[in-house]
Amino acid sequence: MTYFVVITEAGPAWNPSRARRDQEKWAEHAAFIDGLANEHFLLLVGPLSPTRALQVLDAPSESAVRARLATDPWMTMGVLRILSIDPWEVLVGKERLAGTIG
Repeated sequence: MTYFVVITEAGPAWNPSRARRDQEKWAEHAAFIDGLANEHFLLLVGPLSPTRALQVLDAPSESAVRARLATDPWMTMGVLRILSIDPWEVLVGKERLAGTIG
């Protein structure tokens, strides 16, 4: 398994006067994220701050990560943007992580 850690942050269309779940097209974004989780492409996700989030993905390559995330409604609208994508080698807990998707 190849894991990637993705950090996303507020994009130019992020409305700073609104909470995360009050941003435009929240329901569509949430459905997209749920779909990735159901496919076991997205393993973990959560906010780091009000405008940044961390995702752990199981993907064959960085280009596959970019291609899939590019179809997120929030990415296409500019509500979010990718700050970084890094390959991640799990040294401790690999069995527990694999057990969550097996």
